[in-house]
Amino acid sequence: MSADGQGRSHWFDDEAGPVVRPYAMTRGRTTSAVQHRLDLIAVVVTEPDADDPETDPTLAPEHVEIVELCRRTPQTVAELSAELDLPVGVVRVLVGDLVDSEFVHVNRPVPPAELPDESILRDVINGLRAL
Repeated sequence: MSADGQGRSHWFDDEAGPVVRPYAMTRGRTTSAVQHRLDLIAVVVTEPDADDPETDPTLAPEHVEIVELCRRTPQTVAELSAELDLPVGVVRVLVGDLVDSEFVHVNRPVPPAELPDESILRDVINGLRAL
């Protein structure tokens, strides 16, 4: 009998069910080949020609769920993490797997340094108004 007196292990929570450690989902990996492109606001989009992820035996249920969520509407890495209730690092590895398998692609936001200066945009608008 266990310490709780009911014959149950203290590592099992009746409300949450058995716990799968994040490293088990990622097979012990902490990074992926596309890790450098997966910041929190990177948008994950399902490839239009992608096969059904459920038919791929190499994908875990979490992979399939990511594809399904992104098929409905593109999701940021942060949104996927919140929706799946998984750490961001785990989601990054899973998304990296899906990019490698060509189920999804990632759109990165334009870095602020590459955006046009606000004063230039104002000058263009003023110039157009003057026409």
